[in-house]
Amino acid sequence: MSSRDEILARLKQNAIKPEPRPEADFQPLTFTNPVEQFQKILQVAGANSVLLEKGEDVNEIIRKTYPEAKTIASNLPGINCATVNPDLLEDPRELNGTDVAVIRGEFGVLENGMVWIKQQTRHKALFFISEALVILLNRDNLVNNMHEAYARPGFDDYGYGCFIAGPSKTADIEQALVIGAHGARSVTVILE
Repeated sequence: MSSRDEILARLKQNAIKPEPRPEADFQPLTFTNPVEQFQKILQVAGANSVLLEKGEDVNEIIRKTYPEAKTIASNLPGINCATVNPDLLEDPRELNGTDVAVIRGEFGVLENGMVWIKQQTRHKALFFISEALVILLNRDNLVNNMHEAYARPGFDDYGYGCFIAGPSKTADIEQALVIGAHGARSVTVILE
């Protein structure tokens, strides 16, 4: 008997008996006040939120939230405070130095404050290279949990998409929290 066969025989002889799996009776989280819950979790994730009231101009809110911004990039209709249309740039590196990017979120998840972003701009680098990110989100497009998020129609029908939950952060470097290490330093979600 070869050493390989001997090792495999010992493993087989000492194998652990299989155990039946427990019943999956997990009940996903649900929330009674979606907007309030979403704003609370966004704050915990380090993001800001603004509830757009009827008659308010989103452009004024963006300018008021980021008054020092010189470069605002967006391809969204109605965002007339934008100084750059990222779709007109050939090279995504030209987005370097963008102060604020304004993008649209598809839906938000109440349990963790994440927003699903589909690539609706030529360069997905826009989501990560800007100093600040403003995400426009319809307040009716909130789901309770990730189970509902994955079950949404069209969720997996995209070229590129990602969940964004607050500003970029890491604590890998000497166990110190760093904001904006590899993405936006601030995120504001405007609930329309």
